[in-house]
Amino acid sequence: MGDVLLALSIPVLVFGGGIYAACDCWWRRRHPAPPSPYTHRAARLAEQEMLLLAEEIVDDAHAALGPLYEAPAAPRPGGPPAELKPEPSRPSRASRSSRPDATPGRGPSRPAAVRRR
Repeated sequence: MGDVLLALSIPVLVFGGGIYAACDCWWRRRHPAPPSPYTHRAARLAEQEMLLLAEEIVDDAHAALGPLYEAPAAPRPGGPPAELKPEPSRPSRASRSSRPDATPGRGPSRPAAVRRR
């Protein structure tokens, strides 16, 4: 008899757990908890902390890798000959460019010079 009661108690417990979960879900849907005022403040503080950390990472990377991105002081080999350079009185399309080594036309640009270490 004890084995039969033990075997029947398992479906009863499963059914009772399902009823409890359904009632709990219904109750929470009808009575939601009020929003906590601390959640918005905590989110803002976490956002500020994350921004400060990101700024620190970017500053460290710029300090470490900044010299790699500096422009070389020497003029580019293979530039235009002196007689083909534009007159300084007329601004050319190349001088209006945001980059000094930009290609003035729409065609393909010259390949970059090979750097040797």
